Amino acid sequence: MEELRVNVELLEAFERGLDPRYPERSRIPAQVLGYGEISTVFEIRAEGMEGYAFKRLPVFKERSEIEPYVRSYEEYNRILSEEVGLSLPPYGHAEFVSQSGRPVFYIVQEQLPAESIGNRAIHLLPAGEIPMLVRLILRELEKVWDFNREREGLEVAIDGQISNWSILGFDPTSPHVDEDTHLLYMDTSTPLFKVEGVEQLDPELFLRSAPSFLVWLIRLLFLEDVMSRYYDFRLVTIDLIANFYKEQRAELIPDLVEMANDFFASEARDHDIAPITVKDVNSYYREDALIWWLYLALRKLDRFLRTRLLRREYPYILPGKIKRK
Repeated sequence: MEELRVNVELLEAFERGLDPRYPERSRIPAQVLGYGEISTVFEIRAEGMEGYAFKRLPVFKERSEIEPYVRSYEEYNRILSEEVGLSLPPYGHAEFVSQSGRPVFYIVQEQLPAESIGNRAIHLLPAGEIPMLVRLILRELEKVWDFNREREGLEVAIDGQISNWSILGFDPTSPHVDEDTHLLYMDTSTPLFKVEGVEQLDPELFLRSAPSFLVWLIRLLFLEDVMSRYYDFRLVTIDLIANFYKEQRAELIPDLVEMANDFFASEARDHDIAPITVKDVNSYYREDALIWWLYLALRKLDRFLRTRLLRREYPYILPGKIKRK
């Protein structure tokens, strides 16, 4: 796949005028396309930037830290597309040093139709077709664990949540999915894979977006759990279904649990995955929602302390209040 390339000078100009608190008020305005728990995806409203989605990673202290990340990022994309067999949208990246001397890294992807993204599509599709969409996602996820079982010395993880998938050719005026529907996987910015048991992503990079006064606690209590869950097919499935609480479609969860258990017992029976229950999903979601609610609240406190009291730069874009259940 040919790498996407963008005008780096225009990207630098955007960065110089960026207002991380209100991206839409930046000198070159940006429109937020979606918030993750850690990063934000947006479009830049400038000539020459049409059709691209950007994810900004201001986590690097030295430019020398970017090179190993890029190697992992490119290898993760290659493994997922060429060896695992997932379909990815066209992608690329850009890097430069900001006016403050901080390296900034942007991931660039082809912008996909908003209604085709899973968390939007589930509000358009007939309720009876949503279990089919989730089954299609589970089939894509199974490719990862088929690969892990067959490849010695290499293990790949994946975040399968609903907002990380796009329905190819989706028509919002006549929303439909069936056995022949194809999906694109979009979230490759956290390249989680192990070579001979060694994680290839330096997790300390992503701790840098955490409040400095909490880094030691997050490292001690949560980091290993958050990273390791994406190597477990059952937990990734629970996370995928639990997402339906956050996306305000909780009424679908019992049917999705039933469908997932049928999938485990039939199509994925070789993986010997224990059945899940609605209680499992509820417990997982409550714990996960509490962790991320607290994390976001403390990041906002950290932003206040840095910008208002210490008069320092806060380079991260934080979401507003996230509606959950």
